[in-house]
Amino acid sequence: MARIDESLPFLAVNIAVLTISDSRTLADDRSGDRLVEMIAASGHKVAAREIVTDDGAKVVAALQGHIADPQVDVVITTGGTGVTGRDVTPEAFKEVMEKEIEGFGELFRWISYQKVGTSTMQSRAIGGVANGTYLFALPGSPSACKDGWEEILKYQLDSRHKPCNLVELMPRLKEHLKAAS
Repeated sequence: MARIDESLPFLAVNIAVLTISDSRTLADDRSGDRLVEMIAASGHKVAAREIVTDDGAKVVAALQGHIADPQVDVVITTGGTGVTGRDVTPEAFKEVMEKEIEGFGELFRWISYQKVGTSTMQSRAIGGVANGTYLFALPGSPSACKDGWEEILKYQLDSRHKPCNLVELMPRLKEHLKAAS
């Protein structure tokens, strides 16, 4: 299915990794570690890494900081996508997103269904765009991070992926801002 056109140049993107958790630290953040390893192995740059507590305002502030940073092309979060009272990541995303990429959550749950069955309905994985920055929220387990990266993001963030990819759209993500000025 995924086809990489080796005749095209690979364009690395800068990715910020945010772990949303009340209990993890950088020393024991297996999901964040997994994402960082996979991002680097794919040839991209980890532009930032941090842990933010499950607090909506703090998650929004962290997202806004990375969205405003011209050195960040993509933000990937892990954690806070469930249905408990402390899970606030999708709500924070919706506060900052200009456009939702519905297909990301749908595709993630379809992939997850193959592995965990109906339990995937508890995942509120979400994707979107804000100020020219892609945003993707993954569940907090290392296996969910692996599935999200290896099955979706690894390909969509590869400029050589055909028939299309998200990287080739990056120069056009702020067209609406140019038209308004």
